[in-house]
Amino acid sequence: MLRVRGVESPHIGSGAGRQGFSAAASASDLLANLRGWWRCDAPSVAAGGVLPVTVAGYVVAVLTNLQRWETNSEGRTLFSDAVLAGHVTDLARPTVHLTAQDATDRATAQLLLGARLASDSGGPIAYVSTRNPDVTQG
Repeated sequence: MLRVRGVESPHIGSGAGRQGFSAAASASDLLANLRGWWRCDAPSVAAGGVLPVTVAGYVVAVLTNLQRWETNSEGRTLFSDAVLAGHVTDLARPTVHLTAQDATDRATAQLLLGARLASDSGGPIAYVSTRNPDVTQG
């Protein structure tokens, strides 16, 4: 899972190096903001097949299609072909938008969006089992 903060300027397009989540951002800006550059074990993330994005423990976006990645000279990873499967546009009453073309990706996003996903690890990337008993619907 990817734990993020709010994006600094959600209404000003997706500038280079911008990261974070904003419920007001367009799907294309969210994808640009969330697909990289993260310090992570890219093969482990790719093996999971899905990257839930959380704010305060709640899943607010879901990335899929993580098989390809690039790593820069600083050891940060960008998932170059990532797909935004879905995202939340209202955090008070989770309003879900499914954006993936693939039915399986849409179903995965539907299952995870708005759910609470607990983790004990520090940093922006936390590795959670795909059979996690701590997934609860919000």
